[in-house]
Amino acid sequence: MSQSAPRSIEHYLRDLRAELQGADPALIQDALYDAEEYLRAEVASHPDKTEADVLELISSTYGAPAEVAAAYRSTEATVAAALATPRRAPAPSALGRFFGIYADSRAWTSLFYALLALPVGIFYFTVAVTGLSMSAGFAVLVIGIPFFLLFIGFTRILALAEGRIVEGLLGVRMPRRPRSPPSEATLFGRIKAMLSDPRTWTTLLYMLVMLPLGICYFTGTVVLTALACAFILAPVALLAGFPVMVFDGTYNLSWLGSTVLTIVGILLLTLFLHLIRAIGAFHGQIAKRLLVSRESE
Repeated sequence: MSQSAPRSIEHYLRDLRAELQGADPALIQDALYDAEEYLRAEVASHPDKTEADVLELISSTYGAPAEVAAAYRSTEATVAAALATPRRAPAPSALGRFFGIYADSRAWTSLFYALLALPVGIFYFTVAVTGLSMSAGFAVLVIGIPFFLLFIGFTRILALAEGRIVEGLLGVRMPRRPRSPPSEATLFGRIKAMLSDPRTWTTLLYMLVMLPLGICYFTGTVVLTALACAFILAPVALLAGFPVMVFDGTYNLSWLGSTVLTIVGILLLTLFLHLIRAIGAFHGQIAKRLLVSRESE
C-alpha cells in the first residue's frame, strides 16, 4: 500500500498503473478506465470537498492503488480460470496429439473466425476508407473537423467490438472497457490527446489490413476445407456413380484409389485444423498489438 494517499486523480491512476506493471495490457486498460470513472464520479458528487480530501476518503473505501491492483489481478485469474476451455489430458502418443485437434474447441472457433473475417474485413475497410475520404472532402467545410472526430470515435467503438469477437473466438484477452478518456480538462486538450494517441492510428491500420487478411483467411479456409472434404467423400461419390477423377476422358479411380484419397483428405483436414488454430493465435496477437492501449506499459 502507498505510504500516503494520492492527492489527485492523475496521481492515483499513475500509482495504479505502476502497481499493475507487468499485467496484461488489456487488464490494465480496464482497471484504469474503471478507476478513473469511479474517481471522477466521486469527486463530482462531493463539490464541497477538495479533490485531495475526496481521494483520501476513497483510499479507505474503494481502496488504495496497491489494493485495487491486487483485487484486479485476483479477479482476472478467477475469471480466466472460469472462462478457460477445459484442459484435456495430453494424449500419450504423437498420433493421439495430432488427431486430438478435432476435440479442441479453439480450432473450431478459429475456423469460424476465419470465415467471419471476410465480411467483417469488408465492413471495416469500407468504414475506414469512407470515413477518411469524407473527412478529407469535408475538410474545407465547417463540419469537416466534427465529422472526423465522430469518425474516430466510431472506430474506437468498432475496436472494442472487435476485441470482444477476438477474445470470444480466438481466446486472446482483449479490453472489456474503452480506453480511459484523456485527463485534460479542456475539450481541445482531449481532442489533442486522442489524435496523439498511437492507438487511434493503429486502429485505422487494423481496419484497413483486415480486408486482405480476411480474403486470405476466408479463401484458404474454403479451398482447403472443400478439398479435404472432397477427398474424404471420394468413396461415396464413386459408389453413387459421380465422376471422381478424370484422366484423358476416362474414370481411372478405383476403390483402392478412393480409399487412399479418403486417408489423404483426413490428413489434410487434420493438418489444416492445426494450421488454422495457429493462425487464430497469430491474428489474436495482431489485434492485441494494434487495438490495445499501451500507455499503461
